[in-house]
Amino acid sequence: MTFADLNLNAPLLKALDELGFYTPTTIQAKAFSVIMSGKDVCGIAQTGTGKTYAYLLPTLRQIEFSKDRFPQMLILVPTRELVVQVVEAAKKLSAYRSLEVVGVYGGVNMKPQADAMLNGLDILVATPGRLYDLILSGSLKTKGIKKLVIDEVDEMLNLGFRTQLKNIMDLLPERRQNLMFSATITEEVEQLMDVYFNNPVRIEAAPTGTPLENIDQSAYEVPNFYTKVNLLQLLLEEHEEMSKVLVFAASKRLADQLYDEMVIKYPEQLGVIHSNKEQNHRFNT
Repeated sequence: MTFADLNLNAPLLKALDELGFYTPTTIQAKAFSVIMSGKDVCGIAQTGTGKTYAYLLPTLRQIEFSKDRFPQMLILVPTRELVVQVVEAAKKLSAYRSLEVVGVYGGVNMKPQADAMLNGLDILVATPGRLYDLILSGSLKTKGIKKLVIDEVDEMLNLGFRTQLKNIMDLLPERRQNLMFSATITEEVEQLMDVYFNNPVRIEAAPTGTPLENIDQSAYEVPNFYTKVNLLQLLLEEHEEMSKVLVFAASKRLADQLYDEMVIKYPEQLGVIHSNKEQNHRFNT
């Protein structure tokens, strides 16, 4: 199957072609027709399976330009970095459409974001806290929202957004399509669906723990931190394909410590991201 086999319009196909995407992933192929039918959906798929496009492609296929300029689709994500990522993906896919995509998140001045709401938009990507503030301030009108997407809902609940999620959904129009994507389905996620979703169709593709087809996995048993540093440097030197590398550390302290050790050998090639870093630093990195 290729994207041309799906019921996509010419602007979306042209955008996908320019991005170099021709074949849908499993979750994209499974979710497309169900989302297009208007049913509520619970998609179970881990990061790396293409779930962002799984909900963007069918929803962008259905959304039309509106003179009212109230948001027609709301996408909730757990972090500001994911807001930026989803906004970028939506803008690339809608490059040949007259759609306005806006992202909002906390930790920055709310006034420019409130002004963006007043200027009009079609798709809003938001973290729950900042979205709730914008609704309460009267800056955001939710009456035009026809589609709600909750991405990485399990992570959102882990971060303590349960109450805000429920408050937001209580303020949205009752007649809407609900789409939820999660790596795992916990009891909390089930409870949320029981209250706010209408007979959701479950679509599963590579839940947590499923090895991804395009990832090779290896494990090395090493005794201490400095041995890990030496091993990491060796792997970077021996494998040319390691030109872009993401390294996870167990704590903020260890992330900083690893950076200090590695930056000597790789000056101006490293960055470190964690919650103690300023927002601009995180984006620049």
